Amino acid sequence: MLVEVTEFLVKNLVTDSDLVSVKEYDDEEAITIEILVSSNDIGKVIGKEGKIASALRTIIRAISYKNTTKKININIDSF
Repeated sequence: MLVEVTEFLVKNLVTDSDLVSVKEYDDEEAITIEILVSSNDIGKVIGKEGKIASALRTIIRAISYKNTTKKININIDSF
């Protein structure tokens, strides 16, 4: 569920939504969500002073509180 919500949010932020990739990695201590976007769109996902990235992290962590007690890490990168 976290991947689908994250993918929906990010695809609505970027210009080229076909190049958005969101993957989830789950281990014993934490869940890591990796967001990959094109290098042209990385600024739109991070935002000025990281405000959009921070908002994404807040939303995803708030959603995850219903389903898990694990720590949520969100990594944003470009290709």
